Formats: sequence, C-alpha cells, structure tokens
Amino acid sequence: MSKVLFNNKNAVFFSSLKASVDDYFIQRNVRKTGNWLLYTKTLTLIPAAVAIYIVLLFVSMPVALTIVMGGSLGFLMACIGFNVMHDANHGSYSSKKWVNNTLGLSINALGGNNFIWKQKHNIIHHTYTNVDGVDDDIAKSPFIRMCRTQVWKPMHKIQHLYTPFLYAVSSLLWILFQDFEKYFKRRVNTTVLSKMSGNDHFVFWFSKAMYVVFYIVLPVLLMGWQGWLVFFLSMHIGLGFVLAIVFQLAHVVEETEFEATGLDETKMIENEWAVHQVKTTANFSPGNKIISWFAGGLNYQIEHHLFPRISHVHYPALSKIVEEKCRVFNLPYNSIPTIGQAVYSHFRFIKELGQKK
Repeated sequence: MSKVLFNNKNAVFFSSLKASVDDYFIQRNVRKTGNWLLYTKTLTLIPAAVAIYIVLLFVSMPVALTIVMGGSLGFLMACIGFNVMHDANHGSYSSKKWVNNTLGLSINALGGNNFIWKQKHNIIHHTYTNVDGVDDDIAKSPFIRMCRTQVWKPMHKIQHLYTPFLYAVSSLLWILFQDFEKYFKRRVNTTVLSKMSGNDHFVFWFSKAMYVVFYIVLPVLLMGWQGWLVFFLSMHIGLGFVLAIVFQLAHVVEETEFEATGLDETKMIENEWAVHQVKTTANFSPGNKIISWFAGGLNYQIEHHLFPRISHVHYPALSKIVEEKCRVFNLPYNSIPTIGQAVYSHFRFIKELGQKK
C-alpha cells in the first residue's frame, strides 16, 4: 500500500484562511451547519422523488413518458445525494449528530452504502485528491485514462467519445458491483477499508435487499418486466450521468493538477494539504444560482474541499474569502465561469489524455 505525506510544517495558508472564515461566522453569529435554505431543499427534493416513484409504479403511461419520468427521478436522486446526503455524511447538515447520521442513510435509499462512501469520499478523496494510485475517484483504468501517469491503452484514442456512455451507466456499476467489490475485498482502491461493526454489516445487507425490493421486485410486479426495464435504465442514466459529470468537472479538467504514487511507495507532496486541495480542485459556474441550488454547492468545490464540515449553503459567501486568500498567497483559484465551459474543458482534457505521449 502506498503512503502519501503532505508538507504541513508551515501550513500558513490554511491557518490564515481558517481564521478569516471563522471570523465570518463569528461576526454574523451564524452556525456553520445548514439552515432553512437547506431544509427547504430537503422538503422539496425528497417528496418530489417519492411522488415520481409512486406515479411510475401505479400510473400506466407511454414508453416515452416513462423514460422522461425515470430520467427525472434519477436526476432528483442525484440532487438528493448532492444536497442532503453529502452534507449529512460530512456532518455539516446539522449540529445534531443523530440528524446527520439519519439523513446520511439517504445514500442507502439511493442504492449505495454510507459506511463505504464515507471511507471512499470523506477520508480518501478529500485527503488525497487527484493522487493517482490512491484517489478512487480517478481510478477508472483501463476504461478511462484520467491523468497522464495512468497507463495508456489504444482504446483511449476514442475515450472522449465513449466516456459519456460509461458515465450514464456508472451508478449501475457502483450500486450493483463496486460496492460489493469493496465490501468483499475490504479495500477502496489501494486503501484498506476500516473495520465494519456488526451494525455496519447489517445495514449494508439490509439496505441492498431493500434496494432489490423497491427498485426491482415491486416495479416488475406492478409495471411488468418491460416497463420496469425502461424505468430502471432511464433512472440510472439520469442518476449516473449527473453524478459523474458534476464530480468530474470539479477535478478532471485542464485547470487542475495531479500527483502520483506507486505501489508500496512513500510519496512526499511538497505542498501543505490545503494548497494541494486548491491546486487539484476547480469551481464551475459559481454565479449560477440554479446550478448551485440543484448541485448542492458542489460547483464551489474548492470551498468544499477546504471546509467539508461547513454546509454548502455558505459556500457562495466563503468563495470571496478563499479567492482573496489565494490571491494574497499567490495560489491559483481555478474557477470556470460556466458549466458549458467546464464540460468542454473536461472532455478536451479527456481527449488529450487519449493520445499516446
């Protein structure tokens, strides 16, 4: 297993930044966790997803409408993940631990597992962002080459053409295969998975069983297997593509940097952890309130990586502080003005990586 170390001896950037952010909350006398803006999203997104699910099960409709409704359900599920699950599993939804733990289980209702997700995302991805050999989010080889240190394959020449299709089925692979692979192998990429308690094992298997009941058995019984297949595939295309594209726009674009470590190798990264986060992360479409609402503030990815335990509802305000500190410390602040430009940057980068060099 590789080991990555950060040069945190003189972590002056983050110390200065954290002091300014703490002052922001003290001066305004507000909590760092969620507020009515987040609670309103929760009370909108979850009932809307449940309503669409019920309509799909009990209302007969043309195939085209089933595809639209299924895709819409997948989109809403992704938004629940961005807004509710993400904040809750970072402990930033509420100041009450039981609220975070309860709403964090919403990922299990979507088909995933909160224990494995916390290991993969909170610990590994947030610590070793864009470190090839450790960060599971860029470990898509041999299908997609996401950084220059990954092995090139001839099929990568056209990866910019087939990658969108892989994104569209990514949630299917995650829920039906990758979770089980991590569970039985007891590792996430090259990192050993923390020991699961008896309750963790129970929740894993119980929620997976409930997924089969609610997303396969009941729809087949009520819609017929053909109707279920249309619903199931369109739901996952909506869910998978939205999840993949939002997370990839934050890290796998031309503006971000990458590191690499070999197996059983100790890698010393010259920057402090916070500087590494700034250099490996990008914001996109930061001024677009509609995208910010649906994406759960993940278009402010720099702020999220620096302060994951602060709710995303505060990121637009914090971005001004972070950008100014980056300027003072002569650090890049990767902010792509529109989502269209971010998508173009991502696929242009993917296309470039597909060329053998």
